[in-house]
Amino acid sequence: MIRVGINGYGTIGKRVADAVAAQPDMELVGVAKTRPNFEAETAVSKGYPLYAAIEDRLPLFEEAGIDVAGGVEELVEASDVIVDACPSGIGAENKALYEEYDTPALYQGGEDADLVDVSFNARGNYQEAEGADHVRVVSCNTTGLSRLLAPLQEEYGVQKARVTLVRRGGDPGQTGRGPINDILPNPVTLPSHHGPDVNTIFPSLSIDTLGIKVPATLMHTHSVNVQLEEVPTAEEVRDLLGAESRLFLVPEKYAIDGAGKLKEFAMDHGRPRADIWENCIWDESISMEGDDLYLFQAIHQESDVVPENVDAVRAVLGAADRDESMARTDEAMGIGF
Repeated sequence: MIRVGINGYGTIGKRVADAVAAQPDMELVGVAKTRPNFEAETAVSKGYPLYAAIEDRLPLFEEAGIDVAGGVEELVEASDVIVDACPSGIGAENKALYEEYDTPALYQGGEDADLVDVSFNARGNYQEAEGADHVRVVSCNTTGLSRLLAPLQEEYGVQKARVTLVRRGGDPGQTGRGPINDILPNPVTLPSHHGPDVNTIFPSLSIDTLGIKVPATLMHTHSVNVQLEEVPTAEEVRDLLGAESRLFLVPEKYAIDGAGKLKEFAMDHGRPRADIWENCIWDESISMEGDDLYLFQAIHQESDVVPENVDAVRAVLGAADRDESMARTDEAMGIGF
């Protein structure tokens, strides 16, 4: 069994904890929190050993009546690999701790790419993470773009990708984020950070990205144009993308016209927290104009990186090849509508 510790139990950490606990070849050693809030109580109620991320705050957990198993150093020492799900920038501060205990670590997309040995997407570059000590699971948008571009690159070749990302202003729980009533170029210059981030997975791929931030919390939406080297029909593209386990082609007959109905669809299917681990590509949007492919896809920013973290655990430890790992993860989590 692979012993996995998770440092950070917020939006991503709690989802990764549930995913790890569901894997037949993994054991969740525990999770670390900085303070005794409702998420800490949730972890304990699920039977997850809870560790204090900051030793000086141990008395706060005791005062709140929340049992802790120890400090984060003990979690790191007891784990075969650590998933760092702390806020952006904190992972970089934690790197020395992981190195002290010679424990491989996975970081999230908010950390700088130069912090790690390799940036990771299971579909795009699984093998490059094998045996690495420090691996960065790329952000939600980069994950979604990498999943889409990998099969297109393999099957047809990509001359150029152009993507406009309509980005949610914040997650539902991020009450301090915005905009409240505005539409913001984000950034106003080209490219947004997503294109260079995709190049950490596909270094030679030509891609331009633009970002727009809107007052919404549900999902991101991408307007995608990919100029292909070989020219398929739209139906051939549908068949190719439909065969990918983490791409969901939304049928026209479902009458799902936006992120709101996608989230309702996920809730109706019993998804925990209404999570959507897959890219949601509107089937009817897939079209070819000459060698240009066009489509719209939606990305659930709170959850699409979760299966990637699970796969990265196996990649780092050499516990499975790409196809085997993705299949295990998908089956254990119930990925695929």
